Amino acid sequence: MNVIDTHCDALVKMQVAKRERDQILKYKDSNQLTTNLLELQKGKVVVQFFAIFIKPYVPAEKKWEYALEQIEIFHSEIIGKNPTMKHIKHWQDIDTLKKGEIGAILTLEGAEPFGNELDKLEYLYSAGILLIGLTWNHANLCGDGTGVANAGGLTPLGKEVIKRNNKNGVFTDVSHASVKGFWDTIEIADYLIASHSNVRSICDHPRNLYDDQIKSMLDCQGLIHVVYNPPFINKKRVTTIADLIKHIDHLCSLGGVNNIGFGSDFDGVKTFVNKLERASHYQNLINELLKFYTEDEVKGFAYQNFLRHRPLRTTNNLFV
Repeated sequence: MNVIDTHCDALVKMQVAKRERDQILKYKDSNQLTTNLLELQKGKVVVQFFAIFIKPYVPAEKKWEYALEQIEIFHSEIIGKNPTMKHIKHWQDIDTLKKGEIGAILTLEGAEPFGNELDKLEYLYSAGILLIGLTWNHANLCGDGTGVANAGGLTPLGKEVIKRNNKNGVFTDVSHASVKGFWDTIEIADYLIASHSNVRSICDHPRNLYDDQIKSMLDCQGLIHVVYNPPFINKKRVTTIADLIKHIDHLCSLGGVNNIGFGSDFDGVKTFVNKLERASHYQNLINELLKFYTEDEVKGFAYQNFLRHRPLRTTNNLFV
């Protein structure tokens, strides 16, 4: 079964390898990349989102440079050297994918690279950014992230960014938003997604969503894509696919069967779900879900829910 995955950190992993170890990770088959081309092919991932994320230790004046470098890595190492990888720059580009091709979408995790310079934000839109999370765990000029004590909400700049997301048909991602920032976002965003978050009532982690947040997302037709990072799933020594499915079960119990998707966080996690350690293992999750849900429901989780809720809704026989 084909899969759409809305979050991975291959770009920053490739950048760190290049800058800090003078090592070029070959995107086609580097074993260090859990979302390399061969992994995606084996896992039947047909659309993969690639996050631009700047490590917190990078000086503020260098963050834009680092973001541009990740975009360059995306084009030179992922798209440029692998003809089957196709840059999805507009939502309708998904519908031009042919069998055997994989769509690649750029996203931004944290507004630090553009700061308060909205011309840089406009450049990112023109570069094909289709999903923006305003914060990572820390505070920035747009608002507070999930790791901030006594966190506040969005700043006027953050609200302006969301308005521009709406105008450009770009998702606003709440996965790293503070609770107050989440509620501010709900009031403004036309296109809502939690690209890699789980259920807080099952696992009490700041990166997960409370039930009232989930219900509000569903009321707004927002998407919630579950993440495979064990600390966001449970507190057990070994985390299984069954443990992850408990989060899907709970989302369904709240009425989210048509809003669930996958956001692995592969290449950004240090520990793994058993038998779901790499993108090539995706069908292990699909097969386990088919034991408890109908094929149509699982197709929804895997790709159809996303296609229904993206800003431009068209169809492609690849996803039938």
